[in-house]
Amino acid sequence: MQALLNVILPVFLVIGAGYIAVWRSWMTDSGVDGLMKFSQSFAMPCLLFRALWQLDLGQTFDWPILISFYTGSVTCFSLGIMGARLLFKRDWEDAIAIGFCCLFANSLMLGLPITQRAFGSSEAALAGNYAIVAMHSPFCYALGITAMEIARAKGRTSLGLLITVPRAMFRNALVLGIILGLSFNLLHIGLPTPATDAIDMMIRAALPAVLFGMGGVLFRYRPEGDARTIAMICVLALLIHPAITWTLGKTLGLSTDNFRSAVTTASMAPGINSYLFANMYGRAKRVAASSVLVATALSTLTIWGWLSILP
Repeated sequence: MQALLNVILPVFLVIGAGYIAVWRSWMTDSGVDGLMKFSQSFAMPCLLFRALWQLDLGQTFDWPILISFYTGSVTCFSLGIMGARLLFKRDWEDAIAIGFCCLFANSLMLGLPITQRAFGSSEAALAGNYAIVAMHSPFCYALGITAMEIARAKGRTSLGLLITVPRAMFRNALVLGIILGLSFNLLHIGLPTPATDAIDMMIRAALPAVLFGMGGVLFRYRPEGDARTIAMICVLALLIHPAITWTLGKTLGLSTDNFRSAVTTASMAPGINSYLFANMYGRAKRVAASSVLVATALSTLTIWGWLSILP
């Protein structure tokens, strides 16, 4: 109960405040869109840039943590596609959009603040989170877009795929923040103090803004139909992914900090990017939107469960 009150509840109270603000018309849809644009296109990229610029990459990018987390991601992506295709008789493009919901855990908006509140904000406690986040959007979008473009190819050449996938990825501000942070780190580029202070001001606004905005966005996507498909996504995202990560983390001997980061991040609900991906292709949008809302609500209990058994 203490973990729920001190770690999980404050995060979801901020999300709930955003939800209520839109529900009660205290904030307009355009206001939420502006807040999300600010947080996802400016503040969160600044956070990722600053974090990756300062990280000790040799220690942070520990392959066992990436293998533990992303094996679970890819397994759930594959199971989500097969379940949608074989159990629910969706076409391949719908199935890939549904699989993407099982692939893209909310590593940034939920995983980072919950890990921070549960285990502290030290570099050691959050290094595993940043290693996962640095790979997350590039990896998931590359996999999802490639799978979708193959399903849609219908005679197009492989050269078309080689152009489509990078172009879609480099339009994502989060990916650009990651690339810039890694580049500055590897090239040992510095910035003057006023510039870093300005970036730090943006960073302080990032997590509260994105959580509040996320609540407003979720109000739009109230559950509607497709209950069995949504249930499958919730099981894969909230239970199977962290269970696979836990098993591999133990097998590969992750450090305590990295094990906590990997399992906590794997236990997050599907992120808003799941809906953005579905919306980009016009496929399974209702399922994606509803699964984000339902899984986020259920995760208040499942995250508590995972936190309670972590070392």
